[in-house]
Amino acid sequence: MEHLRELRNRLIIALLGVTVGIIVGFIYFGPIWRFLEEPYCGLQQAQQLRPGQCTMLILGVFDSFFVNLKVAAMFGLVVSSPIWLWQIWRFVTPGLYRNEKRYSLLFMVLAVPLFLAGAALAYFVMDTGLSILLGFAPPGTLTSLTIDEYLSYALIMIVIFGISFELPLLMVFLNIIGVLPHAMVAKHRRMVIFLMFVFSAVATPGGDPFTMIALALPMVGLFALAEGFMYLREKRASKDGDFSHLSDDEASALDDGSPLDLNTTDTDPIK
Repeated sequence: MEHLRELRNRLIIALLGVTVGIIVGFIYFGPIWRFLEEPYCGLQQAQQLRPGQCTMLILGVFDSFFVNLKVAAMFGLVVSSPIWLWQIWRFVTPGLYRNEKRYSLLFMVLAVPLFLAGAALAYFVMDTGLSILLGFAPPGTLTSLTIDEYLSYALIMIVIFGISFELPLLMVFLNIIGVLPHAMVAKHRRMVIFLMFVFSAVATPGGDPFTMIALALPMVGLFALAEGFMYLREKRASKDGDFSHLSDDEASALDDGSPLDLNTTDTDPIK
């Protein structure tokens, strides 16, 4: 019951932080939406209905309200991420070993910048991806997106890119706690890189080759950095005889260079 009460309290704090972020998103919907629509409005297809002006369609009665809600919810989750990430960290801390606590706080600090870096990359490649996809329209046709379709596309891109940038960080953390050794990663390196390209092709909306490559190449680069960190860490640990990677309940190796014979009866201190 104590753990359940703690979980309840931390969920309430996290939800309050998200709620405040959503309210702020509703208040500043205009500037946020202008920022989100910029990749689409820079395309020629966005100005076909009204030359010189960006146009998106609203087909449903409630679409405009749900667009406001989605944008506010996305803004609230991103802005309040330090709050709910900290609540998650504080809840799981008692279940971690001492050496895991030392690194996990650092990873929590790096998680937000990595997610924002992935989201920023998605934002900057979104216009090129849309241009390639909309460029397949036959000649003589008008191309225009509904506001709901465009927002769903933008949200999927931002979330997928952001989460993908977290995977190398997860690899490093699993290596530090002893779950994922570098030898296993090195053995399956080619397969991992191949699966990254497959994931990029399947996960990116639209499936255009530019967006796939834009996601796959940074993932491969971060994977190489993570693997290099794992290699150097294990090499240093084996060289220095560092046992900090062991859990608190696991015994380290004993130094048997000068064994003590417990069966001897000689008590001469000189000997």
